[in-house]
Amino acid sequence: MKKVSKLILAICCSAVSTIGFGQHAFTNCSAAFLDNKMVVDKYSPTGKCRLSSNATGKLTVCTVNLLPTASQAVSNIPFRIAIRNKTTKTLLLLTKADVRQIDVHNVLTKCKKGDHIVLLTLDDQYAMPHNEILVQ
Repeated sequence: MKKVSKLILAICCSAVSTIGFGQHAFTNCSAAFLDNKMVVDKYSPTGKCRLSSNATGKLTVCTVNLLPTASQAVSNIPFRIAIRNKTTKTLLLLTKADVRQIDVHNVLTKCKKGDHIVLLTLDDQYAMPHNEILVQ
């Protein structure tokens, strides 16, 4: 019983230190938007990001105002894009420069169905839990 108590204490201390030290910098929620519509189906741990391979519009990453009925983009933030290959899981950096918006067609021409578009924020103040978009 004493070993179990020590194990529980160690797990709790680890969790507290991870929360206290690992996520202190994130102060703003952000999300991917396609023409001012959030890409993730719901901003929760179970939310999914998917795009049709023939989607059109401007892809942005914005801070987000999370409301009970709808979520609103607040301000664009700079980001970069990588493509994760479905087969090899290899990441390829698509945008070497920071962007604030990009025509999604230019990104999708580099993707195959099953690939993931990976959005990379450039500042640790932005939390972006849904940063991978599946290309369907």
